[in-house]
Amino acid sequence: MKPSAARLLFPPIRWSADDGSYDAFRPTIEKGIELGVGGWIIFGGPADAVREITAEVRERAGHLILIGADLERGAGQQFPGATALPPPAVLAELDDLDLTRRAGELTAREALSMGINWVYAPVADLDLEHENPIVGTRAFGADPERASRHVVAWIEGCRKAGALACAKHFPGHGRTTSDSHLGLPTVEVDEEDLATDLRPFRAAIDADVDSMMTAHVAYPALDPSGLPATLSRPILTGLLRERLGFDGLIVTDALNMKGVHNGGGEPEAAVRALAAGCDALLYVRELDEVAAALEAARGGALTESRIAESFERVRAAAERLDGVTGERWGRSADADWALGLAGRSIRALRGEPRCAGSVEVMTVDDDAGGPFPPGPRGAFPEALQEAGVHVREVGRPTGELPVLIALYADIKGFKGRPGLSAEAVETVASAAAEPRGATVVLFGHPRLATETPGAHLLAAWGGETLMQRAAARWLGNHPDLTESPPH
Repeated sequence: MKPSAARLLFPPIRWSADDGSYDAFRPTIEKGIELGVGGWIIFGGPADAVREITAEVRERAGHLILIGADLERGAGQQFPGATALPPPAVLAELDDLDLTRRAGELTAREALSMGINWVYAPVADLDLEHENPIVGTRAFGADPERASRHVVAWIEGCRKAGALACAKHFPGHGRTTSDSHLGLPTVEVDEEDLATDLRPFRAAIDADVDSMMTAHVAYPALDPSGLPATLSRPILTGLLRERLGFDGLIVTDALNMKGVHNGGGEPEAAVRALAAGCDALLYVRELDEVAAALEAARGGALTESRIAESFERVRAAAERLDGVTGERWGRSADADWALGLAGRSIRALRGEPRCAGSVEVMTVDDDAGGPFPPGPRGAFPEALQEAGVHVREVGRPTGELPVLIALYADIKGFKGRPGLSAEAVETVASAAAEPRGATVVLFGHPRLATETPGAHLLAAWGGETLMQRAAARWLGNHPDLTESPPH
């Protein structure tokens, strides 16, 4: 009996904050179960709801499945109730491998407790290009030796907990200046330069990483055809399999991204990715069409041996994880550890960032817009108040109190740029010029300091709730002694 090509499909299940459920993806769930897909990728939802939906699809599947999630910053990155961690760039900055190992273990343990057994992390890309709009703080920095050490430590921690790790995005997304969600980036450097990019991936292979995720990026030095790596047999089979000796799962980046469509759509991309050497086809929305395209390609573009090889890798991984579970998510000790870790990363970059007893907090959100709303912004003022600071939130400074400007500038694919918008720069410059003084808190990569106005600048690496709380704690411990406490 021929193995089912549908077992190589991994469609999405996405939480809707509007109705508080996964109901919008019910048709996808039903179709996936009917076809016999190999598993799912989960986006969002409270931890309890995640546990319920993973238990449901696992019970109904009729075979062992893999369930994955993007958890580069801990399980709390996606799932409220679980523990959020600082961005990988923070771990590289602290450069303590035990911390990184613990981060990987904690992430995997909490993921498993919710029914997720495949963690799409760590990022093995190098942060080599400052104009890169998609990598930034997601990477363990620019130094290939340091990044390699942390990639390996993270994998070791994840393995200790029992989940599959996934190094991404092979052969390296760090030199791109455009976003593969929006189009096909091309990296125009020679093979010698690309050898640097490959070092963290080589280290991951030496550490027996379970899986690799491909990049929807073209590398003419590796494949003159101009195809993205996801569709390139020279890159995936010739380089990754044969030259580097990787025998684990190769999973595509999401197939709804425009960088992989190459003038076609999901069905064509799926066939070409599998033919190139991929095993698992991620974020497939057009399930019927893709399944039909794979079946039609059998014996032609897709040999039976190529399908069987991938089918066996997916089956073996799911079988190996059968029954593996984790402890309960959201332990207070883990949250305290994560907050302490985040606090160690806060940096005064310019002037003397300080907090008065009474302040006005002004939010400048350069992350607004795009397909999904930015995360909550209330943790920063709330944590200041918990530290005993009297906070007045304002749309613009009144001149009555010292000002804290919370500037949110995370890496977001929809922006198509790594830096600040002109509007954000202008707004911050105006507010920072207040005669009572202002401290700018940059919730973004510290290198954005060069384009951030203000005499007093504090860097907090990212805008997630954890980093907001860490920045507020830092300011609470650095009072402006010239200001009197609130009445």
